[in-house]
Amino acid sequence: MTLELHATPEEVMRAVEAFQEFVRVQQIPERTAFGLALALEECGSNVVKYALGGIAQQKFKVSFGCRHDEIFIELRDPGPEFDPTAWNGSSSGAESEEAIGGWGIQLVRRYMDEIRYERRGKENILRLSKQLKPEGGEFQKAQSKQS
Repeated sequence: MTLELHATPEEVMRAVEAFQEFVRVQQIPERTAFGLALALEECGSNVVKYALGGIAQQKFKVSFGCRHDEIFIELRDPGPEFDPTAWNGSSSGAESEEAIGGWGIQLVRRYMDEIRYERRGKENILRLSKQLKPEGGEFQKAQSKQS
């Protein structure tokens, strides 16, 4: 599923709500779904605030889906080039805690198995993925959908 969104907090929440419905239908366990939705909200909020400057006329895209034993979220925006995966946490001071790539990227790293960034043309592409593991039936659920 792909959504084209305006750069507003309300649109970020619209994406989160659509994602929550998607994971409910996919029967992704609640604990896993919570972390995924939180990562989407954090990344979407950063796109709105930093990449697009909160200018509501600006647009970005959010896509999500399941493939084999993986669930993914992809965000695309036309903002300035910024690779959140390059942040290493070595900054210090109160100001850096709220900077781009601060607490948010730590949170996303906690809930996702893989975070990839690519700059393609004038577009930032951030892809988040989570492996669905055998515990709790996640892997079996994903496998049974392929049959």
